[in-house]
Amino acid sequence: MPTAAFLGMGLLLSLVQSNLFRVLGWAHVPGLVPSLVLPLVVFMGVSEYGLARGAAIAFVLGYATDLIGIAPIGLYTFTYVALFVLARAAGSRFAAQTALMQLVLGLGFAFVQSLMVLVLLAIFGRDPWVPRALYPLALPHVLATGLVSPPLFRLARRVHFATARVAASERRRSIGDAARERGELS
Repeated sequence: MPTAAFLGMGLLLSLVQSNLFRVLGWAHVPGLVPSLVLPLVVFMGVSEYGLARGAAIAFVLGYATDLIGIAPIGLYTFTYVALFVLARAAGSRFAAQTALMQLVLGLGFAFVQSLMVLVLLAIFGRDPWVPRALYPLALPHVLATGLVSPPLFRLARRVHFATARVAASERRRSIGDAARERGELS
């Protein structure tokens, strides 16, 4: 249940993210569109998500971002999985409990993601001018992602706790049903 909830939320955020530039077009600041899926991936990394489950969710969300965002296939797939693993490694060092820490995590990981995307496009891209054209967009993107990180962390925490309670009650119910079948409970 938690995996499906995070996948659904991530896919919805990816769809919103792909159309957000239309809403933010009035600002006339190139690159102001935030990454809405990245804070979700970072939340999974600094929370108690297992490595395999979190990496699988990050992989699917990255692949969806590649497909929906018309990016080269594998670009965000790789970066989201790598950032999940990096957040997981740093998770014991950072407690994302306060809004300030969530903002710092959002800014830091958005910067690392932008750097990774530019380097990967420079190495594997067909056109060497693409990274040069995109690097001025990185700073507004990083700032926008950092600003939306605290509310997205709160949303992810709510989904996490809501699905954890449902999963725990289902486990208790299935354990009780199994015990009744064996005749341990009357």
